[in-house]
Amino acid sequence: MYKNSCKKSVGFRQSPSNRCYNEKTNTSKIDSRRNHHMKKSMGMVKVAAALAIVLLFLIIHLADPAFLPHLCGLLARGDIQETAAYIASFGKWAVVFSFLLTLFVNALGFPPAIIFSTANTLIFGIFWGIFLSVTAETVGVLLSFVLLRFFFRDAAEKIINKHPTLSNLDKYSGRRGFVVMLIARMVPYFPSILLNALGALSAMSMRDYVIASFVGKFPSTGIEAIIGHDTLTHQEDPTRLIVVCVFAVILVVGAWIYERRAAKHAPEA
Repeated sequence: MYKNSCKKSVGFRQSPSNRCYNEKTNTSKIDSRRNHHMKKSMGMVKVAAALAIVLLFLIIHLADPAFLPHLCGLLARGDIQETAAYIASFGKWAVVFSFLLTLFVNALGFPPAIIFSTANTLIFGIFWGIFLSVTAETVGVLLSFVLLRFFFRDAAEKIINKHPTLSNLDKYSGRRGFVVMLIARMVPYFPSILLNALGALSAMSMRDYVIASFVGKFPSTGIEAIIGHDTLTHQEDPTRLIVVCVFAVILVVGAWIYERRAAKHAPEA
């Protein structure tokens, strides 16, 4: 009798509902462990990234102890002509140094980028100065976007998900963030640090952010740089502003066509 009961217990089969429940439970446990390991790994990567940034500044300080204090003083004073003279003092490396400096300032969000875009036009001329500034500024705000999203997007999502209004705005930024960022970047003298943070902490895609920033920065940077250049050199040439505005319109139209096509192929929310 005992043997028969053992056989029955051994031969017992779970019902389909029990088997499905167990499979779901096991899958849930696996996903939970996987998410835990991913969060732990991401935490370690964030710590490593932060240490790498600190190490970079330490290496620069050890290589030239006077460089960072002098640069900080230069940035604090905001003197355009002094900045232009300092950049030009690097000789054939002036283009590289100016690119990196403009990139760094835009990633940081201050001081105002007009200081460096104007300085670039004084050193390299109107066209190349604006081109260098717009390119470096776009790379800078992209770097800011990556760092802010990498370090703070998870925390922002937790706050956003708790508030329906913020959640709706986040979804809107994912759908229409390109237009919003494009218009905001086109406004001269608008604080870059605010737009960097809004773009990074929203649901906006990196591709839309980069294209909107590059296209939007051209008219704002061009206008700022030309006005600053003409003020310092006591020159006035409305033709340059007209050319910048016309080229800006062409870029904006191209960006608008891109956004319309992207919206057609986007999945319904």
